[in-house]
Amino acid sequence: MTMPRQRGLTEQAADAAIDSACRLLRLPSIRNEFSDIADRAIKDQMTYRGFLAELLMAECDDRARRRSERRIKAAGFPREKSLRSFDFDANPNIDPATIHTLASCEWIKKSQPLCLIGDFGTGKSHMLIALGTEAAMKGYRVRYTLATKLVNELVEAADEKQLNKTIARYGRVDLLCIDELGYMELDRHGAELLFQVLTEREEKNSVAIASNESFGGWTKTFTDPRLCAAIVDRLAFNGTIIETGTDSYRLASTRAQAERAAG
Repeated sequence: MTMPRQRGLTEQAADAAIDSACRLLRLPSIRNEFSDIADRAIKDQMTYRGFLAELLMAECDDRARRRSERRIKAAGFPREKSLRSFDFDANPNIDPATIHTLASCEWIKKSQPLCLIGDFGTGKSHMLIALGTEAAMKGYRVRYTLATKLVNELVEAADEKQLNKTIARYGRVDLLCIDELGYMELDRHGAELLFQVLTEREEKNSVAIASNESFGGWTKTFTDPRLCAAIVDRLAFNGTIIETGTDSYRLASTRAQAERAAG
């Protein structure tokens, strides 16, 4: 399809031609923002090159934003969490400098693991989702899942002769976030399947986990001591371990709100 070329177009005809061209070339951001950018260019006396740069950067920025939104949606996070919204003052066990270093995602680039370990309400899941979101925004493919959900999916895949395909799918993402590891006991078969996923990703792609149990307590989840030791080894080797403590800041926040209301 070619578009007719004319000189001396009226403003209305030029706007219509730009709209048509943007639709044809699939440039939705330029189509939506052209008029405002053109008015600003006249006001700021931009050069033609400056005006063109503004248009192209608007399209590039919007495409980057849409890609980030798609990656965040594909990750399957259960809710939105960000580093900005985390209250570091409420949990002094979590070092802000360490978290912001992790937010650079260099550990994902190096295929290193991350373990967030602590009691209920200490910010583990918040950190897991927030760091996963940061990774997705920086262009990494991320997948979030609960430990029990992952194991159930693997068991079903094994029953349906789809295990290799499922393990490969979990192996491909740059960062696999496993939440609530250690909340429930896993039978030997389920633990072995989870171990296969971790082995598939070892030193190739990163795994981040959140657990309410210290490594020493994982024998309650993985009842085979040798398998438990192998899983701990996969998740701790060359990784970052952050202990979020035992004091629930969610509970403390609820109590403080109740006290303020009563006062």
